[in-house]
Amino acid sequence: MCGIVGFITNKKDKLNILKSMMQTIEHRGPDGFGTFIDEYIALGHNRLAIIDIKDGIQPQYNEDKSLAIIFNGEIYNYQELMRILKSKGHKFATKSDTEVIIHAYEEWKYDTPKHLRGMFAFAIWDKYNKELFLARDPSGIKPLYYAKFNNTFMFASEIKALKAHPDFTCNLMTNF
Repeated sequence: MCGIVGFITNKKDKLNILKSMMQTIEHRGPDGFGTFIDEYIALGHNRLAIIDIKDGIQPQYNEDKSLAIIFNGEIYNYQELMRILKSKGHKFATKSDTEVIIHAYEEWKYDTPKHLRGMFAFAIWDKYNKELFLARDPSGIKPLYYAKFNNTFMFASEIKALKAHPDFTCNLMTNF
């Protein structure tokens, strides 16, 4: 079980906000963490190391670093997909199922989840097109929550990570 968090905003203090969100779900990934921040987005990953323990650190990137991915789950057919993608010319730096997803995205774009067998939630940031692609397995085994408040789009593996973002607001009305 890993944890992913992220948000798109024009706020300047992305790192501290991201750290706060990641701290709320530290229990999901005690083996390490990674971040990616640019002028538009902040991505965070808490890691539970299972596959490719040495090289499976996230975020991971494609060859030219135009795509970044954070991922929670396991892709059961990743070795088969890796063989297919290698035959199409994709180069792999790791043996991780995470890297398979990012190359699958290069090859199949929005159809990528149709090729994946497993339980997953992931976020891919395309820095050239300024586009975020979120997906989760069809059965919803791996959680992925998202919200938009005050021109900030945010997502996370757990709702409490969303609540750690300063733009998150919750107004519960009870008229009983």
